[in-house]
Amino acid sequence: MLKVAVLIWSVLAVAFAGILVMVVLNVPTPAQEDMRAIPIAAAIGAVLAIPASIFVAKRILALTAKPGNGPQGS
Repeated sequence: MLKVAVLIWSVLAVAFAGILVMVVLNVPTPAQEDMRAIPIAAAIGAVLAIPASIFVAKRILALTAKPGNGPQGS
């Protein structure tokens, strides 16, 4: 499951980070605060993508598991 979760995380981290950076850029603040907030928003997005990718990986493995087989390993 870890391999699938890492692949999904690589996509979700970019998406979540991009969304949060767009939020930072659209909130009216002085330019200097934006320069500090952009890397923080990107890091928060990457961290938030971890549980989301684990959830998605579990769902994918559950939906693609063959009937009669036990739980999928990593």
